[in-house]
Amino acid sequence: MKKDIIVIGSGFGGLATASRLLSKGHNVKVFEKRDKPGGRAYVYEINGFKFDGGPTVITAPFMFDDIYEAAGKKREDYFELVPCDPFYRIFDHHGEPFDYNNDHEFILSEIDKRNPSDKKGYGEFIKTTKPIFEKGFVELADKPFLKFTDMLKVAPDLIKLQSHKSVYKYVSQFIEDDFLRRAFSFHPLLVGGNPFDTTSIYSMIHYLEREWGVHYAMGGTGSIVNGLVKLIEEQGGEIHLNSEIDEILVENGEAKGIRLKDGTVHNADIVVSNADVAFTYKNLIDKKHRKKYTDRKIERTKYSMSLFVIYFGTKKRYNDTNLEHHNIILSERYKGLLEDIFRKKKLSDDFSLYLHMPTKTDPSMAPEGHEAFYVLSPVPHLDGDVDWNEMAPKYRDAIMQFLEDNYLPDLQENIVAEHYIDPLHFQNDLNSFKGSAFSVEPILTQSAWFRPHNRSEDVDDLYFVGAGTHPGAGLPGVLSSAKIAEDLIEEG
Repeated sequence: MKKDIIVIGSGFGGLATASRLLSKGHNVKVFEKRDKPGGRAYVYEINGFKFDGGPTVITAPFMFDDIYEAAGKKREDYFELVPCDPFYRIFDHHGEPFDYNNDHEFILSEIDKRNPSDKKGYGEFIKTTKPIFEKGFVELADKPFLKFTDMLKVAPDLIKLQSHKSVYKYVSQFIEDDFLRRAFSFHPLLVGGNPFDTTSIYSMIHYLEREWGVHYAMGGTGSIVNGLVKLIEEQGGEIHLNSEIDEILVENGEAKGIRLKDGTVHNADIVVSNADVAFTYKNLIDKKHRKKYTDRKIERTKYSMSLFVIYFGTKKRYNDTNLEHHNIILSERYKGLLEDIFRKKKLSDDFSLYLHMPTKTDPSMAPEGHEAFYVLSPVPHLDGDVDWNEMAPKYRDAIMQFLEDNYLPDLQENIVAEHYIDPLHFQNDLNSFKGSAFSVEPILTQSAWFRPHNRSEDVDDLYFVGAGTHPGAGLPGVLSSAKIAEDLIEEG
């Protein structure tokens, strides 16, 4: 049955879902609040520089290939992915680097420089992440958890895989050196989780990266967005920009379409929301239609941290520095800093940073002879009492001074383009509840069946894709949610 389907939001979850449903023969329209598609992958163009808003770590590229194959096309005709090696350069608080990629012998040689006795433990750690990956990603990531019994079926496996332990605790069973424990446990931060709270199932990210590598899209993440938009338009789909949704229309418990802020009504058989789940329920669906996702339930859910991101371009190249494409700079404190961000919700004086330097791989992201960067710092979401209007410029200055003192000499006098985003941007522009950057926090009691479901429990014919639903944030999770939505809609 050919259906009229509306997709709210043009992040990767929305675009992937739109294309998948078009491949199945449905009519699909995408509505996007902002002036450009991409959601969190919005592209800022300033003074000849291109800055990717986010997600810049591309793993599991075959998940993009699948979308194009379903449409009878080849992904490489739309955008080019190149492998990054090393995946990351991780700096300790003394500025000493540690590289890792998917070459086992190379990683052992890097461990050898730090703590030779951890080589054996690392080998054991990797062996144990394979079954976690096969259960958590291969088997479960694209399966919907709509009934509690779905959870009970996998419970014995989850217990066997020690999913009750945190990623940090799990890694620590195998690795003794404190820095190496950090280097092999930071991955939950890429999907909005605290390594000390996130279920050890997420240690599979390490295996996933080793299996398929970490990639970069030439022309930036924006080229993936453009490639998907082009595909959708070729498939006959429509993308409406500057179209903010006011309400999802519900009749007799069924989603029937949307009303835009300008009053225009668009009818549909099915609505898919790639907007933040909490925002969708709280702001787009009348209270009377929400028995399960009440304001109280939404408020009581735990949300991921937010981010402070500075996009900046310099008028000189920094070829002679010790930086790679993806850099992670860990502060002296690890557990205490994460405690401040996730639990105490306070802005610390110190920070750990992710520094992205795309021009290392792709000079086209900046004018000739210039360098493009972004630096990201995890910060508390808006439940903290930080006045970002006052703090943002100070926090920006502290980060830039730190980078100038330690990694990028004479940075500030060479900056010719700059833009930053803070938790208020996540709340006001991206409609993220509490300004959270990755929606619902990935702890065990908010995973699989415990996470907001891909099919709404309150409104029939309403589906969810993106970071806040199952299986979670990060590109593989978001693209898996699109596959789940497609399967559920096809089942009817």
